[in-house]
Amino acid sequence: MNAVIHAAVRRDLRRLDAALAAPPAAQPGRARQLRTGYAHLHDQLGKHHQQEEELVFPALQRLGVDTTLIGEMEDEHAAMVAALGETATAMTTYAASPSAESAAQARQSVLATQQVVERHLAHEEAELEPRIAPHLDSEEWKAVEKQFRKQPPTVVGRFFAWLTDDADPASAAYLRSTIPAPVVAVLSKVLGRGYQKQIAPIWR
Repeated sequence: MNAVIHAAVRRDLRRLDAALAAPPAAQPGRARQLRTGYAHLHDQLGKHHQQEEELVFPALQRLGVDTTLIGEMEDEHAAMVAALGETATAMTTYAASPSAESAAQARQSVLATQQVVERHLAHEEAELEPRIAPHLDSEEWKAVEKQFRKQPPTVVGRFFAWLTDDADPASAAYLRSTIPAPVVAVLSKVLGRGYQKQIAPIWR
């Protein structure tokens, strides 16, 4: 699931970059849309990292995973918080005064943040995930997964609507293999209808 979340983050950053580079980005309505799209990504990524910091990292420490590596993850999270905050400011400025110039400036901030985010995602995938794998069947990790599932239905629905929105083949295949298709449909289409109405159209 972590790989599916990472894929969704990368997808959103790519399509935000592409949208800011397109001529309609200078239009007020489009600028407001893209600010909203970025705010949604910012929120989802923030929740993901909060769960890692509050649930995953402490559990890994208890399981004996290298604390130096966990410290590096936390430092990278801090760097992402700063970068994402700077881009939020840039997107707000752009939406308040849309033009080709402000769209270009917002895009430059998005690209800078994309580099910071990608550095962390790649590091986590290369070094942290292999340390987690041996513990997936442990009671400690099962307790973490149980905490992950303790979310209001609307939050879960919005999350799955986001994950499945133009998901890449590998992400879609993983979701199909682990969660019954009717369940995913209910989560993403019914409980996730807020996302379907407010966010998905931004990227169409």
